[in-house]
Amino acid sequence: MHCLPCHFTANLAKGFRRLCLRKNSTSNRPAAPLGSRILTNPNDVFKHNMWDHVQWTEEDKENARLKAEENSSIRVPLNEQVKFDKDAGQIWEKFYETHHNKFFKNRKWLFAEFPELLPPAQTRTSHHEHTDIQTPSFPGQHAAFRILEVGCGVGNSLFPILSTIKKTDAFVYCCDFSSNAIELMKAHPDYDASMCHSFVHNICDEEVPFPFPPQSLDVILAVFVLSSIHPERMEGVVNRLSAYLKHGGVFLFRDYGRYDFSQLRFKNGCCLAENFYTRGDGTCVYYFTKEEVQNLFVNAGLDEIQNLEDKRLQVNRGKKVVMRRVWVQSKFKKR
Repeated sequence: MHCLPCHFTANLAKGFRRLCLRKNSTSNRPAAPLGSRILTNPNDVFKHNMWDHVQWTEEDKENARLKAEENSSIRVPLNEQVKFDKDAGQIWEKFYETHHNKFFKNRKWLFAEFPELLPPAQTRTSHHEHTDIQTPSFPGQHAAFRILEVGCGVGNSLFPILSTIKKTDAFVYCCDFSSNAIELMKAHPDYDASMCHSFVHNICDEEVPFPFPPQSLDVILAVFVLSSIHPERMEGVVNRLSAYLKHGGVFLFRDYGRYDFSQLRFKNGCCLAENFYTRGDGTCVYYFTKEEVQNLFVNAGLDEIQNLEDKRLQVNRGKKVVMRRVWVQSKFKKR
């Protein structure tokens, strides 16, 4: 009987240590949203669909590098590459015409990984006027906490966010390349125009303004978005977006990491540039290293809070296939 309180206290301390590691680590991945699942016995690999904190051997890294080198040895001819940039809008319109809102799932993990999306306690009140920004009227002007999601698609991040920020003085902006995606999102029964403003926007276009002034945002969210644009455009995009963050505002990023399973599956003739590929439907994808991500955001005037590789082992138990997944997850703060 006397062991029970000790056991409880030990578990509580262990949980607190994990929480601290989750908040402060830049080299290790924080605990997975549903808990940490570590593969300690290779014979157990097909017992679950996903394993966390997977370590790669030097042989694993070299095999992945050689596979990527092989599948990028024959590239899309330069005279054909231009269409993937010029026709990107049409490509994404067709994507949503085909898939509607059935392709992506709602990102219920968002607040576990990005608690910065939660409004501070002082904003958790009924809506009231704020006059901190002296500019012409704009949507969400009187909100105390403003979030922008770029590449919002049909609302797979927006709707979990809206359900969480109800009864707070927060407001969400969301934009996408595709007018079809925005229309599908607005038609959703959970879409609430009093809490958000959605609009069609090409983040690569330097001339088109956003519907809010510079230094007006608390958070920018980019989840699997920057990878879809040409790597030569990324620096300009991050610089322009960062200009809309308040001082102390946070840029949240999650995207494909170098040598992810999906990169190694490409066949020759799909590569547009180094680590940049086109899929069968015409959409494009780039695979980042965390060093590239760090340079991209630090050069835009942001300070690193978190920058890590999320390496997992995804398992198809039916087909007995093991897939090494790699994502980069980062947080940067405006100076």
